[in-house]
Amino acid sequence: MSTRASRQPGFNLYWLYLLLFGLLLASFVFMPERQNSVPITYLDFQQWVERRLIRKVVLIANRGEAEIYLTPQAMELQDIQERMRKGFWGWLPFSFRVVSVEKLEEYLQQRHIPYDVVERTDYLGILLQYVLPIVLIIAVWVFLIGRMSSRGGSAGPANLFSIGRSRASVFDAENRVSITFNDVAGLEEAKQEVQEVVEFLKNPQKYTRLGGKIPKGVLLVGPPGTGKTLLAKAVAGEAGVPFFSISGSDFVEMFVGVGAARVRDLFRQAKEKAPCIIFIDEIDAVGRSRSRLNVPISNDERENTLNQLLVEMDGFNTDTGIIVMAATNRPDILDSALLRPGRFDRVIYIDRPDIKEREAIFRVHIRHLILAPDVDIHKLALQTPGFVGADIANVCNEAALIAARRDRSAITMEDFQEAIDKVIGGLERRSKVISPEEKRVVAYHEAGHAVAGWFLEHADPLLKVSIIPRGYAALGYAQYLPKEQYLYTQTQLMDMMAMMLAGRASEELNFGQVSTGAQNDLERVTQLAYAMVTQYGMSELGHLSFRPTEETFWQRPYSEETARRIDTEVQRLIQQAYDRARLVLQEHYDRLRALAERLLDKEVLYQEEIESILGARPYGYGALEKLRVSSSETK
Repeated sequence: MSTRASRQPGFNLYWLYLLLFGLLLASFVFMPERQNSVPITYLDFQQWVERRLIRKVVLIANRGEAEIYLTPQAMELQDIQERMRKGFWGWLPFSFRVVSVEKLEEYLQQRHIPYDVVERTDYLGILLQYVLPIVLIIAVWVFLIGRMSSRGGSAGPANLFSIGRSRASVFDAENRVSITFNDVAGLEEAKQEVQEVVEFLKNPQKYTRLGGKIPKGVLLVGPPGTGKTLLAKAVAGEAGVPFFSISGSDFVEMFVGVGAARVRDLFRQAKEKAPCIIFIDEIDAVGRSRSRLNVPISNDERENTLNQLLVEMDGFNTDTGIIVMAATNRPDILDSALLRPGRFDRVIYIDRPDIKEREAIFRVHIRHLILAPDVDIHKLALQTPGFVGADIANVCNEAALIAARRDRSAITMEDFQEAIDKVIGGLERRSKVISPEEKRVVAYHEAGHAVAGWFLEHADPLLKVSIIPRGYAALGYAQYLPKEQYLYTQTQLMDMMAMMLAGRASEELNFGQVSTGAQNDLERVTQLAYAMVTQYGMSELGHLSFRPTEETFWQRPYSEETARRIDTEVQRLIQQAYDRARLVLQEHYDRLRALAERLLDKEVLYQEEIESILGARPYGYGALEKLRVSSSETK
């Protein structure tokens, strides 16, 4: 039986030093004036002289103070002992302030009392008053610098001189990454590209014998959660060469020149361990365009760091075997000099997964889950269009938590359905109190969406509708099953806008007024309408595109007259879509009311129940038909 000794966290002496300095400073600032003697009055001194209690007097000339030393017999008197208790220590002498040293000397000589005249310097007072604050300032400064420049949170003065060191984590033979390409589902094209990079490092002669050169940089681009960092981890696990991982924000520091120094140190370490890979995550933190927004104000430190990165990427020899990988979800703001061939030779776009890739991602994340026989992975992939890998991982985890909360022995399809609803619409809030009038408005609003989506040819078919509050402010929730497509016609976009506006049109038809419940619908419609006019050229304005860029963000590339025409055209398109939605609802008004009343009664309606009220969808079910077939096969 083998035992592993647990590592106890070491005691950091710097905290003890800081505590001691703090106590000293507190004693200097908050405690009363330090006492070197027990103070008395001049009248007490005269009385003690008359009683012959004084043995000796010491006159401190530079302080204007006299110390009184009593006879042993006087120290035994009760009134003297009571006075001595007022001091911090019993052995302190008595003292009083002297107005004139010469007159006091004359007084002591007349009464034949021994005395000495001395001068004293309070070195402790000078230390506390002048030296201690300076030492405290230096100690706190060294401590803070050490904390900012430390690795892993360890502090110390040595880090003050290593602030320009690279913070990259190094993975090599002793510290390997366990993730491989088998743990990355989907992304087949991206995996093929990066696998070739791994082959470059493992067997460079295979490519260089034909005159090819090893690529210097690979840039991974894609929406958040699509697996860019996971793919880089797989490269680290597969390459078998040292892997340097660092975030773009680690280069940015408040001190001038630190970012560039860290870039130099990173590439110096990489050259020592070549062949190797450097991975910079979120490179947009340091690689922003130097001419961004066309404003004169710029961050010199960030620009110097970018310049040093550009030099290092295209300044070392091509046979050093260093490959730079980077990831970002904002390639539009990167500097053009960073993106050119010779620095990043390959730009790999990682898009949202399609249905086959989502199914593969689901299979990766359910490997360690206990599933019930009714779980259909293909059906789950169909119900999650637009989900990225991070969303799917969240769905699987939420399903496991829901099943555990219900004390089930395995995760069922119902748990996955509720997890998908939670990820899309937010947490279900049945405890939220809604008045019957508000609930009725919500039911007719969601029924309007459902009816319009059912009878409009290019609208997405409805899978589920609910009037149970979810998330932060959503009082109703409808789940559609969009098509897997990348190109949309003007007719399709107009149908989508009509479906978005159908909720407000239903409120106006049934109640004669509208509510604030359509806020999100209006935002989406307005955004889509402006995109149709200013980007897609789908309006009477003509075949023009004014897509905003970083350079044209602060000034519009068109005149005020064109801006007025754009606003007019957007209003026309939105009104046209609203009239279309209202017309569809009027044609199927009886079915609209029947669906709304059923929704008020049951709160949640699924596709089969919706079909029983509205009838078969005239334009088919698209992906929904596949979902129904899959569901029947599972049963």
